[in-house]
Amino acid sequence: MNRGTVYGGAPPRLHPRQVRDRQFSTVSFGRRGLDPQEVRQFLHRVALELATLHQDVNRLSEENTRIKRALRDWQSSQAQRRLS
Repeated sequence: MNRGTVYGGAPPRLHPRQVRDRQFSTVSFGRRGLDPQEVRQFLHRVALELATLHQDVNRLSEENTRIKRALRDWQSSQAQRRLS
C-alpha cells in the first residue's frame, strides 16, 4: 500500500517488512553505535503510523457497531412485520 505523495503530503505507509529489515547508519568520528537522529526520525515515523492505525481501528470498530445495530433493528422490524 505504498503510494506516492503529492506536494509534501504524508509519507507512504510503513510496511512491517520495512520495520523488520530497517538498518541504521553507524556513527562516524570514532564513536560506536547508531546515528541517534536517524533512529529518532524512524521511531517518530513508526509512532505516527501506529497512531493512524489506532485511529483507523477505532473508527472501523465504531462503524461495525453502528452497522450491527442497524442490522438488528432491521431484522426486528422484519420479524414484527411477518407477525402482523
